[in-house]
Amino acid sequence: MRSTITGTARLTKTHKLSAAGITVAMGAAAVAMAVTPGQAAETPSIAVKPVAWTTTDLGAHDHVGTQSDKAAAKAKADAAAAKVKADAAAKAKADKARADQQAASRSQARTPVKPAPAKPAPAKPAAPAAPVKKAYADNLDGWIKESLDILKSKNIPASYEGIKRNVMRESTGNPRAINDWDINAANGVPSKGLLQIIDPTFKAYHVEGTSWDPYDPVANITASCNYAADKYGSMDNVNSAY
Repeated sequence: MRSTITGTARLTKTHKLSAAGITVAMGAAAVAMAVTPGQAAETPSIAVKPVAWTTTDLGAHDHVGTQSDKAAAKAKADAAAAKVKADAAAKAKADKARADQQAASRSQARTPVKPAPAKPAPAKPAAPAAPVKKAYADNLDGWIKESLDILKSKNIPASYEGIKRNVMRESTGNPRAINDWDINAANGVPSKGLLQIIDPTFKAYHVEGTSWDPYDPVANITASCNYAADKYGSMDNVNSAY
């Protein structure tokens, strides 16, 4: 049991023993007085020397306990404060991460969708190269050779020698030659050109791809050879006027 002495100081074990001694001494005196009541006035008082103690001694134990309790309370408070701080930091981090994610989502939602690139138009096939036109000399040799190539493409028979022989007999190689004295001339259709062909025959046996001018050397040769092939089998078979 604790007793309060001069404030809040409590008795220590030494003080309790001193108090017990005082109580025993007082009890003995009371017994003595009870045994010889008549001599009570003559019995001298028992002097009790008080035990020296201070309030500092009374509060030493409690002071130690109080410091320990305070340290424990402070540690608990510090731990609670640290937890609150840690919880606040974790919440702030989670809030920031959520805000960043939402901002990224909004940014992605606002990003315009790029249209798909247009498919390139299919490449147009290259136009076939124009055939290289064969060059021919602008003379009797070149005219005959060009005529032979055209006649061959049309399956019309003729030879270089047969054409040249008849050209030299009919016009001596002059593409502007004209006969104005024979029967054809008398009938108004004179013979013309290298192989001396009349206009009606030229038009009837004209070879496609050549000029319509009877004085044109190549046109004159090909039309005349076409006519000779029809009437005589080939210009090679013609040896006189035809």
